[in-house]
Amino acid sequence: MLRMSNLLLRTLRDDPADAEVASHKLLVRAGFVRRIAAGIYSWLPLGYITYRNIENIVREEMDAAGFQEVHFPALLPKEPYEKTNRWNEYGPDLFRLKDRKENDFLLGPTHEEMFTLMIKGEFSSYKDLPISIYQIQTKYRDEPRPRSGIIRGREFVMKDSYSFDIDDAGLEESYQKHRASYIKTFDRLGLKYNIVSAMSGAMGGSKSEEFLAPCETGEDTYVLCNSCGFAANVEAMKTRIENKNIVVENFPSMEIFDSPNTPTIDSLVDLLNNKFGGNHQASDTLKNVLLVADGKPISVLVPGDREVDLKRLQANLSGIQDIRLFEDADFAKNPGLVKGYVGPQDAKKFGLTLYADPRVSVGTSWITGANQKDKHVRNVVHGRDFEVTEFVEAAEVKAGDLCPNCASPVIIDRAIEIGHIFQLGRKYAKALDLTVLDRDGKSQVVTMGSYGIGVSRAVAAIAEQTHDELGLCWPREVAPADIHLVATGKDSEIFSLAEKFAKELESLGWRVLFDDRADASPGVKFKDAELIGIPYILVVGKGVSEGKVEFRIRKSGEKKDLQITEAISEINTILNS
Repeated sequence: MLRMSNLLLRTLRDDPADAEVASHKLLVRAGFVRRIAAGIYSWLPLGYITYRNIENIVREEMDAAGFQEVHFPALLPKEPYEKTNRWNEYGPDLFRLKDRKENDFLLGPTHEEMFTLMIKGEFSSYKDLPISIYQIQTKYRDEPRPRSGIIRGREFVMKDSYSFDIDDAGLEESYQKHRASYIKTFDRLGLKYNIVSAMSGAMGGSKSEEFLAPCETGEDTYVLCNSCGFAANVEAMKTRIENKNIVVENFPSMEIFDSPNTPTIDSLVDLLNNKFGGNHQASDTLKNVLLVADGKPISVLVPGDREVDLKRLQANLSGIQDIRLFEDADFAKNPGLVKGYVGPQDAKKFGLTLYADPRVSVGTSWITGANQKDKHVRNVVHGRDFEVTEFVEAAEVKAGDLCPNCASPVIIDRAIEIGHIFQLGRKYAKALDLTVLDRDGKSQVVTMGSYGIGVSRAVAAIAEQTHDELGLCWPREVAPADIHLVATGKDSEIFSLAEKFAKELESLGWRVLFDDRADASPGVKFKDAELIGIPYILVVGKGVSEGKVEFRIRKSGEKKDLQITEAISEINTILNS
């Protein structure tokens, strides 16, 4: 039993100044978490109980699937991460530190290397496989912009598990086993979610899916097709292009024209329609977005009615670690590139590597910069006037884009990523020499799968999906208590009865949050009960004089009077159901 008279709890009536999303506001106001520094939070008793309930559900489902729990330190040596090149790949997101002897260490952002080395140290035969092991551990990433409370922090808790198999067929079986376990886990947590195709990102690997909890303020964007059920993270969305057999020589020659005072695509389109007539649109123009990729200048070509999605670009641009937009200093180093008037037709002369969104296909004709101040050029044809190094999914995805499977328009929604599963393959096993002997006594590189759940993030995701205008509304399995017992009034008889009820409910196995505060008004107690969000509320108050207590369902707001003599029995029946 938790007694609010001595519980470490202080609720707030006002939203914290730095909070932007509902979960952040309510978890702070309800006394579940407190900010320590940017992206770093402490857990108060109610918050930590909720977190542990989620952790326990995750652990129970992992154990039920036959996965074995291990535990690694958060402080890790540099050497394994050097072997996999992630000491450098992670860039500034990695927390690096030195000990007193000047040895390099890191705070683990993820533990692929450690899992791989653990299996390497213990097993050497195919007979030892398959095996899946997991841990629930604190991770550290130096987020450039920590935000949304515990959704995007510098310190967070993940469940990460890894499967080890002798061949790809075994990996697929392990992958599906984890997928099924995740579905059971998120169902128990009471989360609404979609399973979408995704990119593996810095982890490497091939097949990849994310579990996304729909949320208006979520930082992940994904697409859905209501016709065929296709779902994908925007980074994994593929552009559907109808095949066209176009003879590039049939287009007119390039034609340069004056275009002063056209700083935007809209102003250029207005000029085109005034100068040449017709019905020119932004999609007829070609943007040349200049970036610096690993220190070298590149240009990404997208239609003028689209923006470059940098996150999507980097996820799809192979072999590039660091990417940023061109700045004034970069133009100064490359005087041939005229800001606002760059075109792809002179890319080789300027030493630019060209990438193109798939919409800029071979045989398409464009209006673009003439590489001269105040001048543009039309009839610039891909395949005749310029060629690209690689097609890359770079343009922002819009609602109404065509589904890559069935060509129906897709819709776009926002969500919080709560889980990610992917087939790593042999990347880490090769780097760290994880091999076993097969049936024929030959050495085989082990293939791996990686599977993560954001445990601390799940607290916020559930809060985002279940709250209402009054406060939090926790599902039963994750709530810090089953029933919130509120004693109101000044009569000692009321508090004595409430005490009796609390002990009886506890003896029946129910978790009780007992508001036994003598100096808090009924209004304050009711507001706290609504804010904290325990699924059921029992009010022992003025109705006692009439032999009644009030039972409330927090989520629906439904209220019911119960006879004192039958109250515990009825509540026990309701909770058991």
